[in-house]
Amino acid sequence: MMITLVKSKIHRAEVTDKSLNYEGSLAIDADLMKMVGLMPYEKILVGNMGNGQRFETYAIEGPAGSGLISLNGATAHLGEKGDLVTIMSFGLYGESDAATHQPSVIVLADHNQRIIRKGQK
Repeated sequence: MMITLVKSKIHRAEVTDKSLNYEGSLAIDADLMKMVGLMPYEKILVGNMGNGQRFETYAIEGPAGSGLISLNGATAHLGEKGDLVTIMSFGLYGESDAATHQPSVIVLADHNQRIIRKGQK
């Protein structure tokens, strides 16, 4: 049996930009993506802590070190600059791997420029 578990999580990421006329996706600082093992074009689930909206899209790399979190396309309707979001990706794991799996997690602060916790949890 395969079990779906959280693989990567970026918690308390601040939305820094939005672009309604972009094709779609969520742009994420490339350094943040690498820290949690999130791949370009990987499917993600985003939860907006400010308004309760949850939506699926895919991740694209933004400039490294920029702190960019940009709602693009239709997702631009689901949040505002300054909103805090949780970005999650998932993986399929066999039962033996699932028993010991720990997701890669970072918790952000200061406009996505400071990591207040990093690790597995």
